Amino acid sequence: MYKLSLFIVAVALFISCGKKEASTEDFSTGAKTSDAASDASSYDPNRGIGKHTTVELGATLDATMAAEGEKIQVVKCSACHKLTDEKLVGPGWKGVTSRFKPAWIMNFITNPDPMIDKDPKLQAQLEICLVRMPNQSLTDEDARNLLEFMRQNDGVK
Repeated sequence: MYKLSLFIVAVALFISCGKKEASTEDFSTGAKTSDAASDASSYDPNRGIGKHTTVELGATLDATMAAEGEKIQVVKCSACHKLTDEKLVGPGWKGVTSRFKPAWIMNFITNPDPMIDKDPKLQAQLEICLVRMPNQSLTDEDARNLLEFMRQNDGVK
């Protein structure tokens, strides 16, 4: 029974980490676009691949957004990422907001697959971690709150 349970868990993990292509619909025109198809052809190391070109950050931390981001981190991120510089499954988060621009972080959170496919730093990280970051299907608001929590974790007051 134990081996069967272990096998089922392994299959579920394998399937859940599969590559998924996100699509969005522009309700004003009814046209559907694929994030991976529309953005994967070009790569900007300052913003990554995705719709976020700039992200306005306040000079001080937005505590409400950071608190919401912490809730998301606990549910969606803490199983793989520590808040220190230690690697768990994925890399630790300490210093992430000083190493990457806000738009890059937002695009990676909301659009990880095309970025992993194009970004040399992410490809090198994948060789160390051996596990692709799954697309958690976070909204832009979720990603922005998570970014604010990352800023808090990095000492922004």
